[in-house]
Amino acid sequence: LATNNCPSSSAIIIYSLEKKDGQWRKFTESFGGVIGRNGFAEPAEKREGDGKSPSGIFPLKTAFGYDEAIRTKMLYRQALPDDLWVDDVNAADYNRWVKKSDTKANSYENMKRDDDLYKYGLVIEYNTNPVIPGHGSAIFLHVWKGDGSSTSGCVATSEDNVVKILGWLDPEKLPLIIMGTESTIERLIQ
Repeated sequence: LATNNCPSSSAIIIYSLEKKDGQWRKFTESFGGVIGRNGFAEPAEKREGDGKSPSGIFPLKTAFGYDEAIRTKMLYRQALPDDLWVDDVNAADYNRWVKKSDTKANSYENMKRDDDLYKYGLVIEYNTNPVIPGHGSAIFLHVWKGDGSSTSGCVATSEDNVVKILGWLDPEKLPLIIMGTESTIERLIQ
């Protein structure tokens, strides 16, 4: 659960919850994180390049990082220097992880960055099935630049918190992330 009270703020609180015996319980204490520099987009209003993080309930399926393997039960993909995530709205492979040699896209994210922001990450399955060109791409949970930073639309937190989440998630439990302001989340979960 990633939430805040102000739609235009990039500071958020992240809650890790799991349901056991019909009750929601905290996996860890809540911790700080950041989202897009322009806050949360309302459900169905996220657009490519708007600097907002999407609001909604999204599956978590694929972990990624720079190491060959990490401690996680999630499907894991190592990010190599020729791996890209396409954000070109005119490309046939928009919002997909591809090899550089396999795309004609003019715009993309390098999955193996020069910094450690993608050292550990998790794909937030926003706009992935179906993919709607222009509605936003490359939405991840990843390592932040630091407290007070922001992203272009992802959710980010400390490396320790990302590693803790990756070690905790279990694909058999069909993990989800719920994102948005507190009032948006209340509407989403009713």
